[in-house]
Amino acid sequence: MVLYYITLNTADEARRISRDLFEKKLAVCANWFPITCAYVWQGMVTEEPETVLIVKTRAGYRSEIEAVVQQHITYTNCIAEITTSAANPGFLQWLDAAVPEKPWED
Repeated sequence: MVLYYITLNTADEARRISRDLFEKKLAVCANWFPITCAYVWQGMVTEEPETVLIVKTRAGYRSEIEAVVQQHITYTNCIAEITTSAANPGFLQWLDAAVPEKPWED
């Protein structure tokens, strides 16, 4: 199981991306929530609202998930893959049933 930490501008973007991932069987679950983002841009510290989308899925779908995200937004964002060391068995069974294991490419 892997998690994707994805930064977006709005909850509506997170909702649309999540539904697209579910329809394509690329994820089993997603969470999104508002945060405040602070960053340095052109020498100035900037703060603004942001939405974080956490996507729960199997390993091997990074490029497909990035492609879906890029279909919904036009700006540069963060898409970070977080590998988990363990998860509860019931959740993993749900994940295994909902998202097909990706065949390894040669």
